[in-house]
Amino acid sequence: MQSVPVTAADPALQQAARDIAGRWQLDWLEQPPDAATTPFVLELDADGLALRWTAYPKMLPLRIDFIEGKTAFRAAQASRKHEAIARACGFARNANPHILDATAGLGRDALVLAQLGARVALNERNPVVAALLTDALQRLAQVAPELGARLYFAGTDSLQPRQWLADPVDVVYLDPMYPKGDRKQRAAVKKDMQIFQQLVGADDDADALLEPALAIARKRVVVKRPQHADFLAGRKPESQITGKKHRFDIYFTDYSGVSS
Repeated sequence: MQSVPVTAADPALQQAARDIAGRWQLDWLEQPPDAATTPFVLELDADGLALRWTAYPKMLPLRIDFIEGKTAFRAAQASRKHEAIARACGFARNANPHILDATAGLGRDALVLAQLGARVALNERNPVVAALLTDALQRLAQVAPELGARLYFAGTDSLQPRQWLADPVDVVYLDPMYPKGDRKQRAAVKKDMQIFQQLVGADDDADALLEPALAIARKRVVVKRPQHADFLAGRKPESQITGKKHRFDIYFTDYSGVSS
């Protein structure tokens, strides 16, 4: 993983930035970043934490925002009837499931699930993305405490047996990064995701996520995949729900109720 330091131009925020660096074992950068040696930097300002690609100063920094913007608008407009992800995660059978989003990334799907009534634990193993997520969650809790209470950061390795959540998980949701070399996937990448994919890259070990997910989920594992993608770990799902751009492969762990 690329080294990404934390910085803050405002002296009043520098201690908070230092604390973020310490929590996620990242470097603290006191001077302005040099694009030649520091391609990415986490910057703390009055609006929160943001990731900047220093080689492209005109590109807007990546900030996770659960309160305003496209992500928040999409979640606010979501309905169980029209969201394929809601049907895939079994909202029809369990109105308020406990879901582990084991590959949380920017938290966009997690926010939709929480808006629909689920309690969602976010797992993200990349410390830079985890820092962005936790910052966004803190800001959400201040503005919308009821929604914020349904979203919480679970950790960086919640699929490991020693780290399994204390509360039973009904659904494990997996949305691994697809290989960047795939032309169809690369063409679909939005500009605001370019910096994220450049930093994180593909989940080359995605196949290894399925078995531990199946061991945790009480009801089902849901895997979000591009329409043309192979099955995760080569395992055919018991059911599928197809959306506009993706499909959701469903693996049941509770065979007392296998309908979606």
